[in-house]
Amino acid sequence: MTDKPGLGARRLALAALDGVLNHGRTLEERVAQQALEPHERAFALRLATTALRHKGEAEAALAPLLKSPLPKSAGLTRLILLLAAAELLVLRSPAHAVIDCAVDLAKADRNARHFAGVVNAVLRKAASAPPAPAPAADINTPGWLYARWENAYGPARAREIALSHACEPALDLSVKADAAAWALRLGGVPLPGGSIRLRASSGAVTSLPGFAEGQWWVQDWAAAQPARLFGAVRGKTILDLCAAPGGKTAQFAAAGAEVTAIDSSAPRVKRLQENLARLELSAQVLCDDLMSFSSTTRFDGVLLDAPCSATGTIRRHPDLPYLKTAGQIGELARLQSRFLDRAARFVKPGGLLVYSTCSLEPEECEQQADAFLARQSGFQRFKLTDADLSGVTGLISPADDLRSLPFMAAGDQPGMDGFYAARLLCTEPV
Repeated sequence: MTDKPGLGARRLALAALDGVLNHGRTLEERVAQQALEPHERAFALRLATTALRHKGEAEAALAPLLKSPLPKSAGLTRLILLLAAAELLVLRSPAHAVIDCAVDLAKADRNARHFAGVVNAVLRKAASAPPAPAPAADINTPGWLYARWENAYGPARAREIALSHACEPALDLSVKADAAAWALRLGGVPLPGGSIRLRASSGAVTSLPGFAEGQWWVQDWAAAQPARLFGAVRGKTILDLCAAPGGKTAQFAAAGAEVTAIDSSAPRVKRLQENLARLELSAQVLCDDLMSFSSTTRFDGVLLDAPCSATGTIRRHPDLPYLKTAGQIGELARLQSRFLDRAARFVKPGGLLVYSTCSLEPEECEQQADAFLARQSGFQRFKLTDADLSGVTGLISPADDLRSLPFMAAGDQPGMDGFYAARLLCTEPV
């Protein structure tokens, strides 16, 4: 029996939400495993990301419509209501289709089936309710995380960070050459430094012109900055640590560097190699753990894009706030400290070590660089200027490091990943 239109995608979106909120699995992991048509997977992912981006709003809209809290025995009822409410309130899908599929999802779950009538009644009320006033800035962010941002950046910036996460991000590309021509061909906008920005809904990446020919790769504008902090790298030796999936490796190789890229994950290394092959770029790629990696070579430049909480990428990964904990941030900070000391061993005197993360958390960023410099007398900060960031202003921290926040703009284009990078000059070998 064939599913009614949209039911398969909504079923997958529900399973993805269940995976994130109840089982600690990533959205992409759950969605990618399903044998649906590409457009159905894309719709499912959009539904699930919308529900997570607007989780607090949807739950606030549902609360007064429920006569009593749902019992634990209600199975997936809460998530079915969350998914449907977000679709109604944010995506403005036709109410009859949303409600009809939500009832079917409830009937298909052995515990939620007893609440199918509740699902129907509550969603009909939600569909006919007047528009709600603008929500509080922190409504869609777990309290522990929002409190961290207020402490680190102050109330005004914390508010802007949280609000930026409610918006679907644009798609940024790094190109091998002639960014202006590719921007015109792809209907995008050139960004400072040679990147291109496309609309958020530009279609399947693999079907865009230039993908199969290896002319560009997906890379947020902020994520492209750490590699650019080395300046001209043609003919120089670069060690790219924790390199997969390879965006920064591709930057170095395209700029003419002799690149050695290492990563400890075999599947991620395979993806890095596939990306380089598509782009027709070369690098020495090794699957190895940084703490056991050894080399007699000292490099002109070493990039450590360290494992981190990735809270700077919540715009793209709205499941992250529900998968991370404050305790994990502390664990990652300790790992980063060890990685930094190890990475320092591979930099030649006069060479550069760039430490970067896609985190908003000071323990993984500014505090990490400060502690490293206190331990390692053979390194000093090589302060950044706006010229290092293609003339974009407002991204340099009081310590003269890179600090981007999700609401900031590249040129006249608002929005970028939250990134941190410190450029460190080796004055004597470790």
